[in-house]
Amino acid sequence: MKAAIVYYSKHHGNTKKLLDAIAQEYDVELIDVSNTKVFDLSEYEVIGFASGIYYGNMHKLVLQYAKKNLPLNKKVFFIYTCGNINKIYMNAIKSIVKAKHAEILGEYECFGFDTFGPLKLLGGIRKGHPTVEEMNRAVEFYTGIVNK
Repeated sequence: MKAAIVYYSKHHGNTKKLLDAIAQEYDVELIDVSNTKVFDLSEYEVIGFASGIYYGNMHKLVLQYAKKNLPLNKKVFFIYTCGNINKIYMNAIKSIVKAKHAEILGEYECFGFDTFGPLKLLGGIRKGHPTVEEMNRAVEFYTGIVNK
């Protein structure tokens, strides 16, 4: 199965740690939206979107990329890291992929070290995340995606 994961991971690299763990086990194309303007996703059977959470959503570059470049009728999944987990964080990306008639295969979330905004003054929250166990669970999640 040919798969790609479109992602944004900058502040502490939390999301990239999960994706690197997956890429060590599987042949998956990792597409960093901060470095890629146009990438043809039509050849991929499964497409993931991954990001830390910024102001209650995936990063705006991931959302814009999905809106502009996701072909119709694809199978998609989501991976995200954040200081506090809340399922509403996926509402914007889900709206975009549903408008593209995509089939949502699942989502994986875990804590990530977070020093955004006022949290920086406190030294951040969720230090040490994602853990090795959380990275292993991300690989297990992806295994379930490719085996569907």
